[in-house]
Amino acid sequence: MSTGTTTYDQAPGLLAERQGSRMQRLARTLGTPGGAVFILCGVLLAAVVAANPNFGEPGSLIRFIGRTAPITIAAMGQYFVIVAGEFDLSMGSVVTMQVVISGNLIGQDESRILPVMLLMLVLGTLVGLVNGLATTLLRVPSFIVTLGTMLALSGLVLYLTGGAATGNPVDSFRQIGRGGIRDVPVVDIIPYPAIILVVLAVGAVLLMRRPYGRTLIAAGDNPDATHLAGAPVWWVKTRAFILSSLAATVAGIILVGYAGVHPSVGRGYEFTAITAVVLGGVVLGGGRGWVLSAAAGAFALELLFTLLNFLGVASTWRDTVQGVIIILAVAAAGKAWRAGLRPRRRDPATTPQTPGTTAGDTTPHTPGTTAGDTGPTPPVPGTTTGEN
Repeated sequence: MSTGTTTYDQAPGLLAERQGSRMQRLARTLGTPGGAVFILCGVLLAAVVAANPNFGEPGSLIRFIGRTAPITIAAMGQYFVIVAGEFDLSMGSVVTMQVVISGNLIGQDESRILPVMLLMLVLGTLVGLVNGLATTLLRVPSFIVTLGTMLALSGLVLYLTGGAATGNPVDSFRQIGRGGIRDVPVVDIIPYPAIILVVLAVGAVLLMRRPYGRTLIAAGDNPDATHLAGAPVWWVKTRAFILSSLAATVAGIILVGYAGVHPSVGRGYEFTAITAVVLGGVVLGGGRGWVLSAAAGAFALELLFTLLNFLGVASTWRDTVQGVIIILAVAAAGKAWRAGLRPRRRDPATTPQTPGTTAGDTTPHTPGTTAGDTGPTPPVPGTTTGEN
């Protein structure tokens, strides 16, 4: 390549993202869509505290975390599906189904708590398995599969309940969602939902650092290449659907504590979870995003709704706000990720060259030879060619 042309250098640029001091790497991370959501959380938290100073007290903050835990857990579950390049619209119906099951099967008998919780986990796994297999093996788009599951479960719940609140689980079961460790210094109480959230968040991070997590992201980015590499893409994505349904199950268990048993408890949860995930910088279509950013997106969303409430904005604007956030967040995240992956342009005039090389050629050559010409090996003095 002649001098004066422009070459593209991508790999060194990617390596450069991991170079520099810790503060430099942190600054680069916060500049990504997945990192910017943490800044957004800080800004919204400051705005909420400015609107209501009592919100900034440690006790109020820890209770807010407990109230936000169900949607945050649901967002982390939705993350696994979205980063794999799919959707799970059945999440809200799974939440409702689990709430109704717990309310009607446990009743006032404490001995039924563990068996019913086990049944709820089995049903959550079964729903995720059906969604995953129908998407991967039957080749039905996940949007259609999970939409059908959502409608089927919603219809079943309405048939069983008649659209009215039914069931009242024993108080010891409801304590999972509204109880906590009391008499804690400074915060007074640590809600059980906050503890469950932290445990699941740590587990999600560790899972995404395992080979399964890396394969899941690869399957969302390029499923054909992942399949050719030998990974069972169908099973990787199916497990993502199972994780999503299990996350909805845990969210349902927590919601029974303070939301009660009603067939409308989980309504719209899937769209709120998707909004939180895209607000966290996860790209729809898969292959880009971090699970903690999805969790931070849920907190940012709830902080925004809290701020609007303190400012006196009617709650009827909630759906409008979610719709605008989805459009803007998807557009901004997609543009930012594409910009980050674009190869860096390098001007050969500013790139030091090894003597005897030309622009774009990084292989040193013996003086007197040209690029790509190895030539005959010069004979050792005192010998002739072919002499041993």
